[in-house]
Amino acid sequence: QVQLVESGGGLVQAGGSLRLSCAASGIIYNVNAMAWYRQAPGKQRELVATISGGGRTTYGDAVKGRFTISRDNGKNAIAVYLQMNSLKPEDTAVYYCKATSILTDYWGRGTQVTVSS
Repeated sequence: QVQLVESGGGLVQAGGSLRLSCAASGIIYNVNAMAWYRQAPGKQRELVATISGGGRTTYGDAVKGRFTISRDNGKNAIAVYLQMNSLKPEDTAVYYCKATSILTDYWGRGTQVTVSS
Protein backbone atom coordinates (compact mmCIF):
# COMPACT_ATOMS: atom_id res chain seq x y z
CA GLN A 1 0.00 0.00 0.00
CA VAL A 2 1.00 3.58 -0.67
CA GLN A 3 -0.25 6.46 1.44
CA LEU A 4 -0.52 9.94 -0.05
CA VAL A 5 -1.03 13.11 1.96
CA GLU A 6 -1.49 16.47 0.27
CA SER A 7 -0.92 19.84 1.90
CA GLY A 8 -0.47 23.48 1.01
CA GLY A 9 -3.91 24.41 -0.23
CA GLY A 10 -5.72 27.54 0.85
CA LEU A 11 -7.28 30.81 -0.20
CA VAL A 12 -5.32 33.16 -2.44
CA GLN A 13 -6.13 36.18 -4.56
CA ALA A 14 -5.98 36.04 -8.33
CA GLY A 15 -2.43 36.51 -9.54
CA GLY A 16 -0.99 34.97 -6.41
CA SER A 17 0.95 31.77 -5.84
CA LEU A 18 0.65 28.57 -3.84
CA ARG A 19 2.87 25.53 -3.46
CA LEU A 20 1.22 22.17 -2.94
CA SER A 21 3.04 19.21 -1.46
CA CYS A 22 2.31 15.51 -1.59
CA ALA A 23 4.05 13.03 0.67
CA ALA A 24 4.03 9.41 -0.52
CA SER A 25 4.96 6.69 1.94
CA GLY A 26 4.56 2.96 2.37
CA ILE A 27 5.52 0.45 -0.33
CA ILE A 28 6.91 3.00 -2.77
CA TYR A 29 9.56 0.99 -4.57
CA ASN A 30 6.98 0.11 -7.25
CA VAL A 31 5.89 3.71 -7.72
CA ASN A 32 6.98 5.37 -10.94
CA ALA A 33 4.91 8.29 -12.16
CA MET A 34 3.34 10.85 -9.87
CA ALA A 35 0.69 13.35 -10.85
CA TRP A 36 -1.58 16.14 -9.75
CA TYR A 37 -5.23 16.24 -10.73
CA ARG A 38 -7.96 18.67 -9.81
CA GLN A 39 -11.72 18.66 -9.63
CA ALA A 40 -13.90 21.73 -9.52
CA PRO A 41 -17.52 21.59 -8.34
CA GLY A 42 -19.75 20.09 -10.99
CA LYS A 43 -16.84 19.21 -13.26
CA GLN A 44 -14.89 16.08 -14.05
CA ARG A 45 -11.49 15.47 -12.53
CA GLU A 46 -8.81 16.75 -14.87
CA LEU A 47 -5.09 16.21 -15.22
CA VAL A 48 -2.92 19.08 -14.04
CA ALA A 49 0.62 17.72 -14.33
CA THR A 50 2.61 14.51 -14.31
CA ILE A 51 6.20 13.64 -13.52
CA SER A 52 7.90 10.34 -14.28
CA GLY A 53 10.41 8.57 -12.09
CA GLY A 54 13.11 10.05 -14.26
CA GLY A 55 11.77 13.57 -13.97
CA ARG A 56 9.99 13.96 -17.31
CA THR A 57 7.03 16.29 -16.96
CA THR A 58 3.77 16.96 -18.78
CA TYR A 59 1.13 19.62 -18.15
CA GLY A 60 -2.51 20.19 -18.89
CA ASP A 61 -3.14 22.95 -21.39
CA ALA A 62 -4.89 25.11 -18.79
CA VAL A 63 -1.81 25.36 -16.58
CA LYS A 64 1.13 25.32 -19.01
CA GLY A 65 3.55 28.12 -18.28
CA ARG A 66 2.04 28.81 -14.83
CA PHE A 67 2.45 25.58 -12.86
CA THR A 68 5.58 23.52 -12.23
CA ILE A 69 5.70 19.97 -10.92
CA SER A 70 8.78 18.55 -9.22
CA ARG A 71 9.70 15.59 -7.03
CA ASP A 72 12.23 14.38 -4.48
CA ASN A 73 12.89 10.64 -4.44
CA GLY A 74 13.90 9.45 -1.00
CA LYS A 75 14.73 5.96 0.20
CA ASN A 76 11.49 5.54 2.11
CA ALA A 77 9.31 8.33 0.78
CA ILE A 78 8.59 10.42 -2.29
CA ALA A 79 7.68 14.08 -2.17
CA VAL A 80 5.94 15.76 -5.09
CA TYR A 81 5.37 19.47 -5.36
CA LEU A 82 3.18 21.69 -7.48
CA GLN A 83 4.26 25.31 -7.70
CA MET A 84 1.29 27.33 -8.89
CA ASN A 85 1.85 30.89 -10.10
CA SER A 86 -0.41 33.49 -11.68
CA LEU A 87 -3.42 31.78 -10.20
CA LYS A 88 -6.84 32.42 -11.70
CA PRO A 89 -10.32 31.98 -10.23
CA GLU A 90 -10.84 29.07 -12.62
CA ASP A 91 -8.00 27.25 -10.85
CA THR A 92 -10.30 26.85 -7.86
CA ALA A 93 -10.68 23.13 -7.19
CA VAL A 94 -9.74 20.27 -4.94
CA TYR A 95 -6.26 19.15 -5.94
CA TYR A 96 -5.41 15.46 -5.72
CA CYS A 97 -2.08 13.66 -5.77
CA LYS A 98 -1.83 10.35 -7.62
CA ALA A 99 0.88 7.70 -7.53
CA THR A 100 1.14 5.09 -10.27
CA SER A 101 2.72 1.73 -9.50
CA ILE A 102 2.98 -1.43 -11.57
CA LEU A 103 -0.04 -2.78 -9.75
CA THR A 104 -2.47 0.10 -9.36
CA ASP A 105 -2.99 3.81 -8.83
CA TYR A 106 -3.17 5.44 -5.43
CA TRP A 107 -4.93 8.69 -4.62
CA GLY A 108 -4.69 11.18 -1.81
CA ARG A 109 -7.71 12.81 -0.18
CA GLY A 110 -7.09 16.17 -1.78
CA THR A 111 -6.43 19.73 -0.70
CA GLN A 112 -8.71 22.67 -1.46
CA VAL A 113 -7.40 25.60 -3.48
CA THR A 114 -9.61 28.65 -3.73
CA VAL A 115 -8.65 31.64 -5.88
CA SER A 116 -10.64 34.81 -5.31
CA SER A 117 -11.14 37.42 -8.02
